[in-house]
Order: sequence, then C-alpha cells, then structure tokens
Amino acid sequence: MTTARVGKEAPDFKAPAYLASEGFKDVQLSDYRGQWVVVCFYPGDFTFV
Repeated sequence: MTTARVGKEAPDFKAPAYLASEGFKDVQLSDYRGQWVVVCFYPGDFTFV
C-alpha cells in the first residue's frame, strides 16, 4: 500500500461510489487525471437516511 504524502501526487485507488445518474459504480482516481477532484469520506458511518 502506498502512503499519501503532502505535496506529492495522490496514490491511485479504486472504490465504490454512488453517482446520481448511474447508481453505485466502481471509480478509480486515475480516471480523473488532469481534473480537479475533491475526495470526501466518513469511514464507518455511511448510512442512507
């Protein structure tokens, strides 16, 4: 596993995500290369309310 470092490129990863137009889908960080990306997560507390 690669560790994230300040000032360095973020390590590539693949994770499930919810897209409003497509439902759940696996996304990979490298799919967004060259674009601004904000990654938000809250581990262990992802509930649908």
